[in-house]
Parts: sequence; structure tokens; C-alpha cells
Amino acid sequence: MAPDKEVFEGKKVLVTGGLGFIGSNLSARLIELGAKVTIVDNMMPRLGGNLFNVKEIADHIHINFSDVRDAHSMDYLVKGQEIIFHLAGQVNHVDSIRNPIQDLDINCRGTLVLLESCRKYNREAKIIFAGTRGEYGSSVTLPVGEDHPTNPKGIYAVTNLSAEKMVLVYHDVHKISGTCLRITNTYGPRHQMAHDEYGVLNWFIRKAIDGEVIPVFGDGRILRDFLYVDDLIDCFLHVVTCDQAYGEVFNVGTGIPISFIDLAKKIVKIAGTGKAAFTEFTQERKEVEPGDYYTNISKIKRIVGWEPKTDLDEGLRRTIEFYRKHKKEYWG
Repeated sequence: MAPDKEVFEGKKVLVTGGLGFIGSNLSARLIELGAKVTIVDNMMPRLGGNLFNVKEIADHIHINFSDVRDAHSMDYLVKGQEIIFHLAGQVNHVDSIRNPIQDLDINCRGTLVLLESCRKYNREAKIIFAGTRGEYGSSVTLPVGEDHPTNPKGIYAVTNLSAEKMVLVYHDVHKISGTCLRITNTYGPRHQMAHDEYGVLNWFIRKAIDGEVIPVFGDGRILRDFLYVDDLIDCFLHVVTCDQAYGEVFNVGTGIPISFIDLAKKIVKIAGTGKAAFTEFTQERKEVEPGDYYTNISKIKRIVGWEPKTDLDEGLRRTIEFYRKHKKEYWG
């Protein structure tokens, strides 16, 4: 069931990282529901911030070009906000290997600055933290439930897990309502398409649209579940309105695995262009590759009442159509 417009009508909402892929899609939906949206984004190069992402809602949002690590800015921005979606982060897996200190600074310090601003100036805000399935590391059992061991394989995932713990500490100790989502690979419109350092499915789509070879690492048999961005936004909206969700960690995904080679072939079929071919893992990617992963979403279904609605074929069709229409805004 879709969230009622009355729930968000007139609500003051802060979206950190709001000019990026997930944040811009979320902001557009919140505007449809009548919320008063403020976006904070530092437009760091290569992390997906794009003003075109919010072109259609530009007259209805307030954008603050700042950084979640800036305590002065966050002290000001959290005041009066009823809901805070914390999506800002360093998400580039390759950059994470090259410059792990930056991950620590943005993902951990940035989260702590936000939480401290809320502690000082707005303890009534509800915080939704967007984490990653990478917090689990290599799967011991499949599908992966929330009680699965957390053994991240890279600093990016370590910093997400640490930030998640911070949100839960502030929920328990300072009574600032927080809930944390461990999100699987997400795809769809408004994702950066300039490079392949994160967002593998969208990169596959770029290659297909350009009529080029989709590079599938290894034997292509690694399994993942892929979530369409509209379903993720629907999840955010359900979680924020569920009192039982606060203080909890939830997996978010589809739970429906597909191998990378089958995914590449499916994209080629739907796009009608491109072709799939195998390639060797780079050393950088091999070191952080966790292997098979797909999500057990029974907890979020039971407590929040959310489950994804968009099947992979339909999500791919919508995504390919979007990028064919707006290619010049995203190809770097």
C-alpha cells in the first residue's frame, strides 16, 4: 500500500546527498507527496551529484551546497526538520581502495556530525540511515538475514557499518529516533553513468545503449539481487511512518538472485543493442568481491509491511528508456 499523501503533506524533510541517485529520486517523490524538502549536497566529483536530477522539481526544493562534515552548516540545517534521510556518503568502491581515509571522514565523521547536530538542536527528528549490503561481507548462508555475521571486505563497508552503529547508539542513548537500512544493489534513472567504479548494473546498461561489449567478470556466475530505485523510495516512505521500525536494522532488496552473465544477456535483449563477454577480474575488484549475495527481506515485510513491486524486466525497460532519452546529461 502506498503511503498516504496526508502523512507527508507539509512535513519538513532534509535529504543529505539529495542531488545523487537515490536522494534525487526520493526528493521527487517527497515533493509529489507535498513535503517541504531541503537538500544538502557537496557535489563531490564522480559521486553522482547532478543538478539535472532535480530539474523537474527545482522550483519546489531548497538546495544547500554544503557538506555533512561541516558542523556549522548541519547545526543550522537540522533545526525544525521532522524527517532526515541520511544518504550522503562516499560510495565509490575504487576510490575507497585508493583513499580509505576519505571514507572514514565522510561516512563516519559526516554521520557523527549530523547526529551531534540533532542531539544539540533537534532531538525530535526521525533519521533514516542508508547503509549497504556490503556490511555483511562474504555470505556464510543464503539468503542473508539481519542476523548474518558482519565481516566487511573493504573500508567502504566498514565505515557504513560504523555509521549504522552510531545511529543506533544515538537512538538508544539520546532518544533520537533512527532506523538503518542495509540496501542491496540498486539501479534506475538518475544514477551516474560516467564510470564503472560503482553501480554495475547501470554501467551494463550504458554499454548496451552504446552498442558496446558488457564486461562480465570471472565466469559470470556470481549471484546478486537487484532493486529498482522506485521500490527503494517506497521502502523509505514506509519505514519512516512505521513506529516499530525505529531502533532496528532492515535488509532491503528483492531476494530474487540472478547471475551477472544472465543479467548482461537480459539487458542486451531488452535494449536490443550491445553484447556480453567475459573478462578477468582486476586485482582491485577481486580483493573486495564478496561473492554471491541475495537478501532475506522477511523482517521488513513482517514489521514494516513493505516489499518490492517492480520485476527486473520492467525496471530495466524503464531505466533504458530514461537513459536513451537523457543520454547527454549522464554520459561523462
